Amino acid sequence: MRINKFLAESGVCSRRGADELIKTGVVKINGKIANLGDEVSVGEDYVVVNGKPINVVKKYDYYIMNKPKGYVCTVKDDKGRKTVMDLLPSNAKRLFPVGRLDYDSEGLLILTNDGNLTFKLTHPKNEIPKTYLVKTEKPVSEDDLSKLRSGVYIDGVKTKKCNVKLVETDKTGSKLHVTISEGRNRQIRKMFETVNNCVCLLKRIKIGDLKLTGLNRGEIRQLSPIEVDYLINL
Repeated sequence: MRINKFLAESGVCSRRGADELIKTGVVKINGKIANLGDEVSVGEDYVVVNGKPINVVKKYDYYIMNKPKGYVCTVKDDKGRKTVMDLLPSNAKRLFPVGRLDYDSEGLLILTNDGNLTFKLTHPKNEIPKTYLVKTEKPVSEDDLSKLRSGVYIDGVKTKKCNVKLVETDKTGSKLHVTISEGRNRQIRKMFETVNNCVCLLKRIKIGDLKLTGLNRGEIRQLSPIEVDYLINL
């Protein structure tokens, strides 16, 4: 097993996070500093991170949160902002947010120590659909809808075709459901900027067919076995 996968399955961090840890030199295998691509034999090799022994987690934990605005999706923030970890109960196990919702966005967030599921839900190649409730500052025209659905250029790269459904509109703005399978930085906000509109509310309401229901802002609950199985088999 590759060292980054081993760290992910141990609940230390995601695979990408593991690669960054390895680069800093704090990961050791049998007393030697680990390198990217090193292999680990579970039960035979001795792995430590910052001097702490690491073992593969035998039972994973899965939670869903209704993330409110004003929190960042990271374990620690170098700017001193509140993170989603501050919303977890004091007795919560070591968990990590799956993917990102920016500081001003809210909605469905998965937290787990299952590195494989984290990788599956966040890696662009898997094209996991995520649906957002979007409210705009101005009405969205049919021409704008057509452009957004077909793909627009963000930072010189065209977005993939996506599903944009107009829920309601009036002179003060529009409400839409937008489903994308990419995860580019602030993608939906930038998409609407290309049609000269601004997003005033952005809320993730679904990952695949898993819906955000029954949770107030800031609340968290364990996923049911059926929900976990659904995500694993997406």
